[in-house]
Formats: sequence, structure tokens, C-alpha cells
Amino acid sequence: MKINLAVIFGGRSVEHEVSVISAVQAMASMDKEKYNIIPVYMTKKSEFWTGEKLMDINSFKDIPALLKECTECVFVRSEGKVQLIRQKIKKFGSNLISDVDIAFPIVHGTNVEDGALQGYLQTLDLPYVGCDVLASAVGMDKFVMKILLKDAGFPVLDCCRFSSFDLDKMDDMVAQVESKFGYPVIVKPINLGSSVGISKGKDRDSLIKSIEEAFEFADRILIEPCVTNLKEINCSVLGDSEAAEASVCEEPVQASDDDILSYEQKYVGGGKGGSKGMATLKRKIPADISAEQDEFIRRTAVDAFRYLGCNGVTRIDFMIDMDSDKVYINEINTIPGSLAFYLWEPKGVKYRELLERMIQLAMKRHRQSAKINYTFDTNILSMGGSFGSKGSKR
Repeated sequence: MKINLAVIFGGRSVEHEVSVISAVQAMASMDKEKYNIIPVYMTKKSEFWTGEKLMDINSFKDIPALLKECTECVFVRSEGKVQLIRQKIKKFGSNLISDVDIAFPIVHGTNVEDGALQGYLQTLDLPYVGCDVLASAVGMDKFVMKILLKDAGFPVLDCCRFSSFDLDKMDDMVAQVESKFGYPVIVKPINLGSSVGISKGKDRDSLIKSIEEAFEFADRILIEPCVTNLKEINCSVLGDSEAAEASVCEEPVQASDDDILSYEQKYVGGGKGGSKGMATLKRKIPADISAEQDEFIRRTAVDAFRYLGCNGVTRIDFMIDMDSDKVYINEINTIPGSLAFYLWEPKGVKYRELLERMIQLAMKRHRQSAKINYTFDTNILSMGGSFGSKGSKR
């Protein structure tokens, strides 16, 4: 009997389209003999839809037309199992679309990759692939991630954090950044990826502009010193807190003299092959770094992955300051674009095998979780009204 695997993608995120690309890639590579693949698309209004046409990337050229050929749906838990049922109940006939054995979230960005969707699936007691609620939330919040990693001795750049409430104190923000770092600096929304809202502040005017732009995408931002002579290195990690391994390292190659790789450079690939997602980005694999740097980055990536309690596949992005040869962790992508499959193929791990190992890790975690006692039997409720309206708290 096949395993019913719900692949969830899309969502209310600026990285919505990237999620669609990553999910369609993955579904095309999954073992159809072992899994009954159920595509579940989340619109930008957080509605769930399912249908076979959701597995075809070309269908997304006209989403309203696509949804007319799909079924709006919702997950429910009933009689000890999770089911996908029709959102608009029919008076006659079955409203059951399918039982669901496991979920595979392939989502990017806020409201979906940040623990929100993972919490929903965990509440349903549905096994799901990837990081749990806490690791997802930490990975999305760049400031919290930095604080935790710094406290554990991992190499990260110092930073300043500001909230939207500080906007009316722009002069104070700028003065703090100038005093702490000088110029240039990098300004980032605290919880976004794919280079959205990220820019460089080279002087006071451009810093103010960068701050205002970043606040268009998030209510909290992070500002850190800019490494001017920079080499970016990315490394993927596969496993869980018990055991994990690193992929080969890659070096993204910019297609222009821009300081920061743009969304278009990462995913659109010059307007062609956009459906290939992160696979369109120009890169050197393996990265052009020394054997010592390669070993340090791969070891550090695994250590950080396990320290933060990650699961499945992540991609950890590093920066090398070429002037000092210092290596810093930049950020962790708990669900990387294209699931970073291109970093595993050089190690002989085909995409289908990578997906299978991720699914097995999810099942392992769910089995381990089932051994934990989450209830405590008491007779408190049988005492009825003896607590009165004040309850049992003293």
C-alpha cells in the first residue's frame, strides 16, 4: 500500500513563487511507486487547494484558471488519523479527498517556513518533513539565530536590531550604526530570505533609504557591518540532532558587479529556466577555497545544524573575509530553495534518495515523539464545581 504524502507549498510569503518552483521540482523526483503524492497549494490568502494540475509548473501561469480545476480543501484529524477533505461540503457523496500519512512542507519565508505551518502540522499530530517549530523559528529570525550561535562560540558578525517603532527615531538609529560600525553596512529584514529587502548602506543617505526599504517587508530589521572583500560559500547539511553530514561547498557567482545577489539572479536565471529555481544560479562546485577552509566550513555547518536542533535538509550560508581569512556564518535556510539538491549530487546522492532520506528522518522523529508522555491523568474535572469560578489557582 502506498504512503499518502501531502506536499504543501506556496503560502502568504514574498517567496511564494520560489516555493512553487521548489515543490514542483521535488514532486517530479519523488518515488511514485512508494508514495501517493497529494499536492496541496496554499494561496497568498492562506487557502488550501489540491488537484493533479498543481504538479505542472506551466499551470501556474494562470492561477485563477488553475484553481477552477482544483478542489479547495482542509486538513482535519478524526478517529486517530489526518484526512484531507473538501472545504465546501457536498450534501451527497463523500467529502473525503484522501487520508494523509505524512506532510512534506516545501515552503519559503514568513508565515510558512518560520514555524507557523510546522506548528499547525504538529497540532494535527501529523508527521512532517524538516525542522520542528523551534528550529524553524530560530532559523527564520536572523537576530535570534546570531545570538544563539554567538553564545555557543560559533563565528558570526555583530549586529544591531531595530523595530518599526524606532522609525520615528531615525537619527538615533543612524547614529548608533555609525558609532558601532561606520560604513558600509548591510541592512536586512530580520525574517526574510532570497535577498528580498536587503541592501547596502554606503553613507548616511543610502543607509536611511535602506532602512526604509527593509521596513517595507518586515517589522524588525538587522544591520551588520559589510565585509567589503567577501567570498560567499554555501554548504548543505542532511540529518538530525543525532547525526548529520555536510554536502560539498558551493561558491555563488554573481552575474554582474552588484554587491548583493538579487532575487532575479538567484531564481530567474536571466529570464530563462526560471522553473529550475536555485539550480539556475551560476556557481562553482566545489567552491574555490583551500582544503582547510572547506573542512572548517563543512564541520561548522554540521555543528551549527545539530546545535540548533535542525532536521532534514538545510543550507547554511557562510562569508569569508578575504582580507583577514575569517569565516562567518551568515544565515541558515531551514528549507532551502530547490532543497539544495544540486549540492548533494556531486556526493553521489541523487535527488530521489535525498527526498527519501528526508522523509525517513521525519518518520523517525515522529516515532521518537510518540514515546513521550504528553498527558497527565488526574481527576480534577471530576470534582465538578468545587473550584468555583476562580478555578484551582491560588
